[in-house]
Amino acid sequence: MLIAVTLLIAGLILLVWSADKLVYGAAAVAKNIGVSPLIIGMTILAMGSSAPEMMVSAAAALNGKTDTAVGNVLGSNIANIALILGISAMVKPLSISSGILRRELPLMIGVTLLTGVLLWDSNLGFYEGVLLFVLFAVFILAMIKISRSEKNRNDALIEEQESEIPEGVSNKSAVLWLIVGLVLLPLSANLLVDNAVVIAKYFGMSDLVIGLTIIAIGTSLPELAASLAGVLKGEDDMAVGNIIGSNVFNILAVMGIPGILHPSVLSPYAMSRDYWVMLALSLLLVVMALGKSRSISRVEGAILFLCFIAYQTYLFMNMAA
Repeated sequence: MLIAVTLLIAGLILLVWSADKLVYGAAAVAKNIGVSPLIIGMTILAMGSSAPEMMVSAAAALNGKTDTAVGNVLGSNIANIALILGISAMVKPLSISSGILRRELPLMIGVTLLTGVLLWDSNLGFYEGVLLFVLFAVFILAMIKISRSEKNRNDALIEEQESEIPEGVSNKSAVLWLIVGLVLLPLSANLLVDNAVVIAKYFGMSDLVIGLTIIAIGTSLPELAASLAGVLKGEDDMAVGNIIGSNVFNILAVMGIPGILHPSVLSPYAMSRDYWVMLALSLLLVVMALGKSRSISRVEGAILFLCFIAYQTYLFMNMAA
C-alpha cells in the first residue's frame, strides 16, 4: 500500500512536470516557426492546463476505467471552481475586466448543460465522444476569431496570455522539451492511474470516486499554484480565464477521449450526484462573475471553498458509491 501511494505521488509530480515541459516546448516551437502569439495563447497555452487531465483520461479509458475518466472531468471542473477560484479569491478579490471571459462564461454553462444531456442515460458512447471532439475544434476556432476582434481593444486576457509565451528559446531546446513531454506524459499518466486503482481497491473506493477525489484534486494542484501566482501578479483575468477555459476543455476534449477509446455504461452517481454539483457551482460562478461588481469577493471565495470541503467530505463518507 505504501509503495502504491509513493508511486502515485511520483506519477503525479512527473505528470505535472512533463505537461509543463510539453506546453513550454510546443509554445516555443510554434513561436520559432512564426505562429502568432494570439494563436499560441488561445490554443497551446490555453489547453496546457488540461494536458494532465487528457493524459489521465486516456490512460484510464485504455485500462477500461471509463468511470475514473469521467470522474476526473467532473471532479476537476468542481475543483477548478470551488477549490482554485475559492482559495484565489480569498487571497485577493478577483476582478473580471476581459470581454472574452464574459463571452466564455455562458459558453461554459452551455457545454455543462450538454454534459447533462450526454450523461442522462448513464452511458458515454463512441459517437458522443466524436461529437465532443468536433465541438472542441469549433470552440477553438471560435475563440481565435473572438480574440482577434478583442485584440484591437487591448483585452486584458490576451495581453496576459501573450506575456506567458517563452522568449529566446532555441529550436533545439524547444524540440527537446517537446519530445520529453510527449514521452513522459503518457508514462506518468499510466503510473498515476495504475496506482490510484490499487489505492481505490484497498479502501473500497469506486472507480468514479477515485476520479472525483485523488486524481481530480491531484491534477488540479498545478492550476491552483498557477492561479495564485497570477493573482499575486495582478493577472486576475488570466487566473479566471484559465479556469473557465479548462472547464470547457475538460468537457469537450477530456470527456471525449473515453467516449472514443472505451465507450461504456457509467455509474449512475455520475449523473444523479456529481453532475448536479458541477452545474450548480458553474451557475454560482456566473452569478458572481457577471454581477454588478464584476468580481469575486473574499466572502464569495470562502463560500466556494466551503462548498468544495462539504462535497469532498460527502464523497469520502460514501466511497463505494
